[in-house]
Amino acid sequence: MTTKPIILVSNDDGITHKGLRVLVESIASFAEPIVVAPNKPQSAMGHAITIHYPITINKSHLFGSIEAYECSGTPADCIKVAKKHILKEREALMVVSGVNHGSNTAVSVLYSGTMSAAIEGALEGLPAIGFSLDNHGAEADFSHIVDYIQRITLQVMNNGLPKGVALNVNFPNRQTEPIKGIRIARQANAYWSDSFVERETPAGRPYLWLSGEFINNDHGEDTDEWALQHNYISIVPCMYDLTAHHAMALLNSWTF
Repeated sequence: MTTKPIILVSNDDGITHKGLRVLVESIASFAEPIVVAPNKPQSAMGHAITIHYPITINKSHLFGSIEAYECSGTPADCIKVAKKHILKEREALMVVSGVNHGSNTAVSVLYSGTMSAAIEGALEGLPAIGFSLDNHGAEADFSHIVDYIQRITLQVMNNGLPKGVALNVNFPNRQTEPIKGIRIARQANAYWSDSFVERETPAGRPYLWLSGEFINNDHGEDTDEWALQHNYISIVPCMYDLTAHHAMALLNSWTF
């Protein structure tokens, strides 16, 4: 019986993806990872949960002796299933999600399944971290971030986080120069300007494919986008309370 603390591990790219294995192997020396991850890619699912279809879970042997399950649901489903069903009487210390293939900066955090798994952990009262690498490639190199994954995870294990807070951690892609360090940052005022490409199937049926251009209107040096562009790791503390507190006085001045 292990005496290491349990950390729930999930992602949105799916249980077979390299980034998940890197995350599991990075924490296995000081924690007991229990993996519950989607059985297929669930990128950009946001905080969706499954309510109209059954959820299936199957034991996975992809990680050798590490306890692992593949789940038919979304990343948020995976954390719910892990906490409420798989762990049963066992207690997890925290949740980690990723490592995502591609960054999750600025408004992308709203669409990110990686961050939704982390935020679901925060909803369950657990400290949580979502990790992402600024490289979408299936053969992305994660070797330069392993030490940072360990350091950041251990900091959260040892110090905790404020209730309801999850960390959004983005790593720069491997370059010729080393990572310069870590920046505690805010979410950049940047977004995707969406467009749709019109195409046809071989049978002549029209369909649309989402495309777009990333627009960054925020030139502050305290943002996640600035950090990544300048070869820093960005850490943004996020929370699930979306209340626009600064707008409440305005609304209270209206006559309904």
